[in-house]
Formats: sequence, C-alpha cells, structure tokens
Amino acid sequence: MSFIDTESVRRFDPAKMQKVNLFETPQMFCDIYCLEPGQSQKLHAHAGATKFYYVVEGEAEVTIGESTQTLGPGELAWSAPDESHGVENKSGRSLILLVAMAPNPNKPG
Repeated sequence: MSFIDTESVRRFDPAKMQKVNLFETPQMFCDIYCLEPGQSQKLHAHAGATKFYYVVEGEAEVTIGESTQTLGPGELAWSAPDESHGVENKSGRSLILLVAMAPNPNKPG
C-alpha cells in the first residue's frame, strides 16, 4: 500500500512504548513510535545506518551522541551511522514520532 492514514494505526500501551510499522523496503523502514508519559527508548546505535526522529505530536527529549535536546511538533533529530541515540517522553502527554532508518537492518544485503 502506498497511502497510509497514520492516525488510524497509532496505538498506546501503558506498559511500554509502541512501534507501529508503516512500511518497510529493502532500503529502509518507516515507523510511528507512540510513547506515553515516562516511556523511553534506551540509548542504542545501529551499525552503518542513519535514523531520524520527527515529532508529530507532543514533546520528546532526544539524545544523539553526547547531546540531548527537547523537541516539539515539526522538529527533527537524526543520528549518523554508529552514533548512539534514544528518546524519552518526560512530558505529561502522549508523544507521537515518525521514525525512519536506512539502510534497513531488518533486510540485509
């Protein structure tokens, strides 16, 4: 499918952050991350892959390498290949992120 209503696929779980895959190709993947207040994605890195977080709704505390910044709707942060990154929802409301990464680590070669 080439057209997706991202509002219709969002989901939240009070126990943990939700990753909703929007589409995936051999070259990249694109997800929506749904985080309730207090939820996070721990710092991690991807060998040879670039990743971005785009804030759709809410407020995200994003760490890229040694830098941490609070981002709001319409703002974006990206990590270079092998650079550590993570996100946390320290606000009092839900957070929606558009996330993509290339190359796709789920489809090697």
